[in-house]
Amino acid sequence: MAVPKRKTSVSKRNMRRSHDSLKAKNIILDKDSGEPRISHRIDISTGMYNGRQIIKKKTKENN
Repeated sequence: MAVPKRKTSVSKRNMRRSHDSLKAKNIILDKDSGEPRISHRIDISTGMYNGRQIIKKKTKENN
């Protein structure tokens, strides 16, 4: 069984763990609807992305 030869220092341990933290989401306010959304994603309320209609909005007639 492999056993470490030396104790890992606090500094080395923390440097290894520096990439494990959670990143904050990039939330912006949409220009057209004014609702918050994640950047580079389709706006769910309007179906628009980059000035184009990507998703058609459902209506009661079109279920």
